[in-house]
Amino acid sequence: MRVLFVANPERAHALAMMPLAWALRTAGHEVRFASSPWFSDVITQAGLTAVPVGRDYDLWELLRRSMHTVEDWSYRPDFGLPAPYDVAQDPERADWRHLTEGYAGIIRQWHRPATFPMTAALVRFARAWRPDLVLWEPLALAAPIAAQACGAAHGRLLWSVDAFGRTREEFLRLRDARPEAERSDPLGEWLGGHARLYGGEYSEDLATGQFTIDQLPASLRLESGLPTLPMRFVPYGGPAVVPRWLWRAPERPRVALTMGISSTAHGGGHGFEVQDVLDSLAGLDVEVVATVGGEQREGLSRVPDNARLVSYVPLHALAPTCDLAVHHAGYGTFLTMAQHGVPQLLLPWDFDGPTLGRLAAAQGGSLSVGAERATPAVVREAVVRLLGEPGFRERAAALREESLAQPAPNELVPRLEELTAAFRSPARR
Repeated sequence: MRVLFVANPERAHALAMMPLAWALRTAGHEVRFASSPWFSDVITQAGLTAVPVGRDYDLWELLRRSMHTVEDWSYRPDFGLPAPYDVAQDPERADWRHLTEGYAGIIRQWHRPATFPMTAALVRFARAWRPDLVLWEPLALAAPIAAQACGAAHGRLLWSVDAFGRTREEFLRLRDARPEAERSDPLGEWLGGHARLYGGEYSEDLATGQFTIDQLPASLRLESGLPTLPMRFVPYGGPAVVPRWLWRAPERPRVALTMGISSTAHGGGHGFEVQDVLDSLAGLDVEVVATVGGEQREGLSRVPDNARLVSYVPLHALAPTCDLAVHHAGYGTFLTMAQHGVPQLLLPWDFDGPTLGRLAAAQGGSLSVGAERATPAVVREAVVRLLGEPGFRERAAALREESLAQPAPNELVPRLEELTAAFRSPARR
């Protein structure tokens, strides 16, 4: 069968999809990966076939522009998810006004800028190539429109906690309790308008897919009634070389300090100072490996004697050597360390980080400290606890087993074949 992957031009989102793309490819299926033209190099570096669609845009720049020009968008970087998706981390916010106004705002500021540039071209390609299955990340809402337009089956492939699906379920619950005349639906109306341009109509799978692939272990997922396929996370960070110093086992407990690829690459902040975290680790009997490059390194005034600074190191090669990881609560970073049973200190600040941090702390293998509270003293105390109390390593080991028990991408392929046959338009069978 033919499988089309679709992602916005954001490395962290696309990289989380590529192991499944290769699993389908090695199972004998045709695979193509669509995104903005400038993003093609990221796709082809993974050995996949890129399909450039629409015009070039920088998702982060669009979001920055929106944040600075629209006053009514309720987004606070230090709080986490923007409305309406903040109900996933704070269910008490789930009232009708908050959700409808939140959807209207997020469409203007996120979904429309990220969907409009690629929709028409993606539909044209889908109708020409005729994929049997379209797999899309949650912000690539042009994909289900294109799938409907060509009669393909389609599903979401998550790159974090499913705040999108959880919020949609809350919205539908509240909507169905309202009188018929008061059931406004900003997201459904907007997606339905796009679908009608290409001969379709709104159906709920345009918002949440006909099924969802979730790479988080069950203990870390948000509760949802959506049809969900678990899949084991396979770390992939792009082209990499393992440095020689990483061939040797560390002589002291190794602590990884990493800030991920998204906000670092785009000049975003983390809500805490890397210098403060390094200072908190100074004097401890540990070896610190900190992935710090560019402006972050230039901003450091001192480096502890027990720290090794590197601009980049493949995380899947570093993780097995670590006793602890300190990071920004990034999805890929967290799951890579979790697969090796590494206790973690999460310092979340924005978007999904606070929610993932809360779930990870509840699981028991990690501690989560809001970035705004990550003073050297607080971080040092947390690090000492994580290294010294055996319960954290025991729970981290349990999370490793839970993660590894999920089907690998290759094992998921037969199920995707079945779902494609079930959901593909009858005219395509």
